[in-house]
Amino acid sequence: MWLCRAKPLSLKMRNTICLLLFTLLSTAFATASPKNNELKFFKADNPNIRYVGRIDFSDRQKPRMWAPGVYIQARFRGSQCEIILNDEELGGNNLNYLEIVIDDNKPYRIQTTGKENTIKVPDGLADTVHTILICKDTESNIGYIDFIGFRCAQLLSLPAPTKRKIEYFGDSITSGTGMDMSGIQCDKGQWYDQHNAYMSYGPRTARNLKAEWQLTSLAGIGLIHSCCDLKVVLPQIVDKVFLYADSINWNFKNYQPDVVTVCIGQNDGPQQDSTLFCGAYIKLLAAMRQHYPKADIICLTSPMADGTLTPVLKRYLTAITAYINSHGDKKIYKYFFSKQYHNGCGGHPDMDEHKLIADELTTCIKQVKGW
Repeated sequence: MWLCRAKPLSLKMRNTICLLLFTLLSTAFATASPKNNELKFFKADNPNIRYVGRIDFSDRQKPRMWAPGVYIQARFRGSQCEIILNDEELGGNNLNYLEIVIDDNKPYRIQTTGKENTIKVPDGLADTVHTILICKDTESNIGYIDFIGFRCAQLLSLPAPTKRKIEYFGDSITSGTGMDMSGIQCDKGQWYDQHNAYMSYGPRTARNLKAEWQLTSLAGIGLIHSCCDLKVVLPQIVDKVFLYADSINWNFKNYQPDVVTVCIGQNDGPQQDSTLFCGAYIKLLAAMRQHYPKADIICLTSPMADGTLTPVLKRYLTAITAYINSHGDKKIYKYFFSKQYHNGCGGHPDMDEHKLIADELTTCIKQVKGW
């Protein structure tokens, strides 16, 4: 019997075999773990997701939002992220617009495509930590959004929120109606195709001041007289979540602003009875003071008001604030915008003008608050 002994492998041969094995294993793992499989689903009630605005949380798995300017924030790790949400899809072309902001870069605006939506953030993100903000750009009468959750590799906790809070009450101007012609021009498409709450004067002012914002606004609404067959006036919806339908009570403990602004009167027009208008405004401010005992409240003229309406509003607001101040509430202020802003659709302010309005209001709030 012959005994055979294998010849020892050379160092070069051993290195070659190791390299080959490493390459084979790397290829196998890459094939078994495609990038999409790394994404995990994080439900809407995840504690790392932050919500700001009047939202119906009766179903924590599907928080429902109608109001313009409601926004969601999160922080994720990875090069991909998917947003899962439902649109009420009221029928026809009634679909909401959203503003999406990644890492505080330039926002981009999209429209939902139907009842169920999976929205992927653009390719090209670095495989690192990112922030995301999703804002509802459209009015409450366009329908609600149900937020379902995120898909990403990892959802991380956000930094502590700013302590500054502002709430803006108003009509279509405050909602950001008729301002964004970047996709569809005025008198084309649907009336809400130019809505952009995120870029409207309120959120812009808040971002200037590093504050949170909340828009409690509805197109067509007035103080004592609304336009466009709207069945509610502002005093009715101060305490509501679904503004258009005057329904779902809002819990004011959820959001206590440092500053409240009121921009109303455009839809009432200049022909209203002064006693009725001023009396209703004083009652509105008294109700707000009950809800917001510490807030500074600033009464604004309408930035789109013409030469007929503006002097009327100035006269009314001067009398209203003087009356309330003389009765002990010194935290009620007035501010008159420097000119008419009306270059958007239907005489509304356009995108550039909303920036100018925000710059005016930013200066005003800095003076009031010392921020």
